[in-house]
Amino acid sequence: MGKLIEDPNLRNKYYVFRNRRHAGELLAEELKNLVSERSLVLAIPSGGVPVGYEIAKRLSLPLDIIIVRKIPIPGETEAGFGALSFDGEVFLNQPLIDRLGITEEEIETQKEMVRRQIERRWNIFRGGRAFPEISGKDVILVDDGLASGYTMLAALSSVKKRKPKRVIAAVPTAPQTAVDLILPEVDTLICLNIRSAAVFAVADAYVEWYDLSEEEVLEYLRHPEQSSG
Repeated sequence: MGKLIEDPNLRNKYYVFRNRRHAGELLAEELKNLVSERSLVLAIPSGGVPVGYEIAKRLSLPLDIIIVRKIPIPGETEAGFGALSFDGEVFLNQPLIDRLGITEEEIETQKEMVRRQIERRWNIFRGGRAFPEISGKDVILVDDGLASGYTMLAALSSVKKRKPKRVIAAVPTAPQTAVDLILPEVDTLICLNIRSAAVFAVADAYVEWYDLSEEEVLEYLRHPEQSSG
C-alpha cells in the first residue's frame, strides 16, 4: 500500500484551485522533498499537461507525456467504463459494465475507437519521439484529477512494466473511491482535494475549467527545458 499525501483542509471542498497551473504549483510544493535529479514528470493529455508543466518548471524536472484514454460508455462522452493506454494496456470496470449491460461487441467497438484516438494523439503530441527511458527513475504521473481512476490505473500499468525505481501519482482532486483504487498501485499518491460525495466531477475542484485544445497542449510541450528528449 502506498503512502497518501492530502491536504485535510481541502477535503470535501469545491472550487479550491484557480486553474490547472495553480493546482500544479500546489502539487510541486508537496513533491519538492520527494524528487531527485533522476525524476521525470509524465503528464496525461490533455488536462494533465498544464498541471505537469507547472510541476516540472518549479522543480526543474523533464516533462513528457503518457497517452492514455478512457473508454467511453456508448452514447456518452464524459463517463467511461475503463481505459486504454498507448501500448495496449486495458483496464475495464467490470461491475459498471455488468450494471449497464454493455455487450462484448460494444466494448470492442469502443476500444477500437479509442485506439484510433490514441494513435492520432501519439502522432500529434509525440511526432517521431519514442517513449522516454524510465528504467531506474522516479516517475511522477500527473493528471488534472481522477474520476473513476481507471485511466490512471492503465497509465500506472504501462509505467511499472518499464521498471522505474519509484512511482508517484500526483493529482489535484479525486473521489475517495479512486484514491482507494490507486493507492495500492503506487509508492506515493498525492491528492490534495479528496471528496466523498455520491456525485463527483473533476471540474468542481476548479474555478476556471475548460477543455484544452491540441495547440495549447503542444505549446506546453514545445519548451526545450522541459523536454525529456
